[in-house]
Amino acid sequence: MDLQLNEKKALVSGSTAGIGLAIATALACEGTAVVIAGRNKQKLQQARESIQSSSGNKADVIAVAADLGTAEGVETIIDSVPDVDILVNNLGIYEAKSFFDLQDSDWIGLFEINVMSGVRLARHYMRGMLERNFGRIIFISSESGIMTPPEMIHYGLTKSAQLAVARGLAELTKGTNVTVNSVLPGPTLSEGSVDFLQSMSSKANPTLKEAEKEFFEKHRSSSLLQRLIDPREIANLTAFIASPLSSATNGAALRAEGGLIRSIY
Repeated sequence: MDLQLNEKKALVSGSTAGIGLAIATALACEGTAVVIAGRNKQKLQQARESIQSSSGNKADVIAVAADLGTAEGVETIIDSVPDVDILVNNLGIYEAKSFFDLQDSDWIGLFEINVMSGVRLARHYMRGMLERNFGRIIFISSESGIMTPPEMIHYGLTKSAQLAVARGLAELTKGTNVTVNSVLPGPTLSEGSVDFLQSMSSKANPTLKEAEKEFFEKHRSSSLLQRLIDPREIANLTAFIASPLSSATNGAALRAEGGLIRSIY
């Protein structure tokens, strides 16, 4: 299927690894010019080379060193890339921590990165999308935005906030060819998820397979998939939502969480 993404430009935040890298790669393979950003210049260059290689060295990949979890970093990317057709707000961090051990700084820190990065980027780029009468804004949220895990309440809060921001922004697009949607991944394989799963295990030094099995049995038993999601599975859905073919999908929270959420709504 031709997603009609040639001659489009996309910015993917949090794009040097995991879901963000997979999304940037999927878009590049569809002919999209892709802007990636990161704090670590070495990882940024490695991500750029990976995307170009996956696209047969045909992709136009712009790498900008910037921390999009800060207002200053957002200004850096805006100065470098004033306009995009597609904005994927993927940047996010998570951690398991008891509610009673959470300090104000923990709540504020996650909110600043997970929520405000997307707010700041959308505030700038959405205006141009509306003026040109085309654009796609996608927030990569999480099933935790609906089913808040007790070990990550502060994280769940930020993911619920993303859903609220996305739906509110969608209301501003009425009658235009701009859409704003959210994608809700479930537990997904990444560098961070391996450490996370192993830290949640009751075993000392468990293998990934052992930690994964225990995690889904004890902490995500409602999952129908019963395994970690491949980042490419999230990227495939995101690429479609980013395309002109998805014009009737707006203001939606689209699940790619392996059937973990039991509600049909």
